[in-house]
Amino acid sequence: MTSSAPDIASLIHRIMRDDRGRLLAALIRSLGDFHLAEDSLSDALERALIHWSRSGPPDRPDAWLLQTARRRAIDRIRKDRGLADRAPEIRRLMEEDEAERAEAAPEIPDERLRLIFTCCHPALDEKSRVALTLRTVGGLTAREISRAFLDTEPAMGQRISRAKAKIARAGITYKVPEPEDWDARLGSVLTTIYLVFNEGWTAGPGEAPIRATLCEEAIFLARLLTDLAPEDPEIEGLLALMCLSHARHGSRLSPDGTIVSLDDQDRKLWDRALIDEGLTLLDQAMARGRAGPFQLQAAISALHVTSDPPDWPQIRLLYDRLAGFNPSPVVRLNRAVAIAEAGAVQEALDELIGLEPALASYQPFHAALGEIAGRAGDITGARRALRTAIELSRSDTEKRWLSDRLAQLAPH
Repeated sequence: MTSSAPDIASLIHRIMRDDRGRLLAALIRSLGDFHLAEDSLSDALERALIHWSRSGPPDRPDAWLLQTARRRAIDRIRKDRGLADRAPEIRRLMEEDEAERAEAAPEIPDERLRLIFTCCHPALDEKSRVALTLRTVGGLTAREISRAFLDTEPAMGQRISRAKAKIARAGITYKVPEPEDWDARLGSVLTTIYLVFNEGWTAGPGEAPIRATLCEEAIFLARLLTDLAPEDPEIEGLLALMCLSHARHGSRLSPDGTIVSLDDQDRKLWDRALIDEGLTLLDQAMARGRAGPFQLQAAISALHVTSDPPDWPQIRLLYDRLAGFNPSPVVRLNRAVAIAEAGAVQEALDELIGLEPALASYQPFHAALGEIAGRAGDITGARRALRTAIELSRSDTEKRWLSDRLAQLAPH
């Protein structure tokens, strides 16, 4: 039975949203080439759209795509002028293809953690490491990544291309390094995993809901890391932070898709098992006596879920300490929100105004500025900030929520 083209297109989109990182990691492991893996996967997707529209999708679409992409890679290598040099590579790929044909829909090995460590090699600068991993493992677009870094989309696209080329030129090995070599990469790996989580935690473009799949993938990768280094407090802190945050995902949207603020969320909808796991991990991490930024963020998240209302003076103190590790404008923005919630609204507003040059294109800054300016009695400034936040938002759900906040402000 055949499926309609729109249904097939939706299926392919869903596979790419959920499994792109796993498929690409397996291809890069097999091909040893980022560009060839991406091009071959794109070829496979084009063939899938044609073949599946005619005869329906296979039982294992992901395995079909992987095998087809590998065959397209063989075709691309054959057309390469350096065929003689790559003949052993073709033979190896053909042997892998024959072996997979003998199996019924073989399971695809999960190579994402190996790919993350490859992308986070010290030969790349910190920003390029994180950006390349978000593109290959997380499947984020250059536009989405540029937003996370407060950068332009063309500049980010060029950065990612240069990083791939540098890995190819340097012959960087595709492996998880030995523990003694972790220090040079672990910070980038943890930051990358958290940015993948954060992208899922943020409402997607248009009417797209919060993308729980990305959040769960980030949690999965962090759990793999805890297996590799079971006593590292920052890995435990990152996993705790994501568990404590993701525990609230079921209450963040109302049944009609409206955003529900933390204060108004139904705590009965929170995932108690994830909260307990996060609190246990945080206790383990802090007991090791080596506090780090992810542990501090997890402690802040713990105060949000264990006290009602949250202990804002304590949260402010934690942000003070976090700023010592990472005095970035985004950390200072969150600290300002904590200052306002602790009762010092004018102090928070003054802090936010000072951050405006650095965060002019950052939508959450304008949303926070609108909220705090309104509390301080600057209704004109609050309305201006909320309008800017609405213009910068890419989520219809978020725009509706911000529009409601704008409507609640007193008129001029």
